[in-house]
Amino acid sequence: MPGVANSGPSTSSRETANPCTRKKVHFGSIHDAVRAGDVKQLSEIVERGANINEVDILHKFSPLHWAAHSGSLECLHWLLWHGADITQVTTRGWTAAHLAAIRGQDACMQALMINGANLTAQDDRGCTPLHLAATHGHSFTLQIMLRSGVDPSVTDKREWRPVHYAAFHGRLGCLQLLVKWGCSVEDVDCNGNLPVHLSAMEGHLHCFKFLFSRMSSATQALKAFNDNGENVLDLAQRFLKQNILQFIQGAEYKENEPEDQETLAFPGHVAAFKGDLEMLKKLVENGVININERADNGSTPMHKAAGQGHIECLQWLIKMGADSNITNKAGEKPSDVAKRFAHLAAVKLLEGLQKYDIDDENEIDENDMKFFIRHGVEGSTDAKDDLGLSESDKTDARMRAYKKIVELRHLLGIAESNYKHLGGITEEDQKQKKERFESEKTIKELQSQLEYERLRREKLECQLDEYRAEVDQLRETLERIHGPNFTAM
Repeated sequence: MPGVANSGPSTSSRETANPCTRKKVHFGSIHDAVRAGDVKQLSEIVERGANINEVDILHKFSPLHWAAHSGSLECLHWLLWHGADITQVTTRGWTAAHLAAIRGQDACMQALMINGANLTAQDDRGCTPLHLAATHGHSFTLQIMLRSGVDPSVTDKREWRPVHYAAFHGRLGCLQLLVKWGCSVEDVDCNGNLPVHLSAMEGHLHCFKFLFSRMSSATQALKAFNDNGENVLDLAQRFLKQNILQFIQGAEYKENEPEDQETLAFPGHVAAFKGDLEMLKKLVENGVININERADNGSTPMHKAAGQGHIECLQWLIKMGADSNITNKAGEKPSDVAKRFAHLAAVKLLEGLQKYDIDDENEIDENDMKFFIRHGVEGSTDAKDDLGLSESDKTDARMRAYKKIVELRHLLGIAESNYKHLGGITEEDQKQKKERFESEKTIKELQSQLEYERLRREKLECQLDEYRAEVDQLRETLERIHGPNFTAM
């Protein structure tokens, strides 16, 4: 995003000293405080009269926009709690959710969704946050939105769907995710272009191969024409995409074997499995795949590298921030896979990342700092370098957030107690009352059924007594008629 992606606090407010010895910086505007993630100064500036929805002069961003853009999660929560306008848009029609999608700020996106952000809001080009996450290759952010139930086939003004954006920009991970969520690879835009046309004209070979393998037939993929009468071969020739031409003009296409199919769909996993670090770097750094991309069995590239004991690949993945706690469908972490194949060096490397697991089992002590040192949880802004905070500042932020939780729980308990003393009934009480009513109703029905069965049994017993008396009477009559012979018989 030109002019925005690398923007930050003004030169006068930047910190150039060593993080260990730096001095407190006082920010001149609410936007600088938010971009730096300083919630204390944000609060002070607002208390001095600053407008919580104030728009900056250069980018026309509100503080909430900057919080979503820079991943200042604590500031974003503070702004939302204090009534920041979640529907406010920039000059390009972007809401805070659009910016979180552009920047891949997963935790901020979750916070915005919880607070009612509209994920169907369209910017001046008709793009929703879903389109922008697919454009910029943020598959985890995309998955968060898809899980919330947003329609993955929504179109912009050009009738481009998220799959078109992912194909055009070469975002293989997002493309795979969208197809997995039911998006069609045979939808056309206003010019009749399929996603495979867009990947061909841009020369994104991995995306082209994946889409090519997902078409109903190879002939259809090669001969499908857009509204200009061009097929994928024509587009590749016009835009000089030699890699696409070589693939199309190579050996006659044949049905892929399972191994070939995995190579087309998950090239990053194949590179990690083979220990091809250069290819893995190229795929991740060019945004073709996400570093935590999952295959159909739930495994990530780290699982593949761990299973083969490729230490260099594992070290690079760890350096790039790959999550070692993700489990596959079998419930295995990468370290478990390394153990299964007896790659001891890989086990030692990966288990070193889980040194805090023992502490997690203990009760949290808000005065013990070691409980708040852990960072880099998947989806959190703490693992990102955008804010430039030192480790101590990040730890302080986590401690403040936890203390806020304790404080709010205490206040909630007081409020519930007051409410009950005033005669109010809580949702939990209503639920318990409803459950008690249902239980009593069930008990009464069972008691009524039991009483009915008891009366029915008494009636049957009376009938049985009558039948016995009648049998006795008939026997006596027969004895009188037949005399002693019947008695002997």
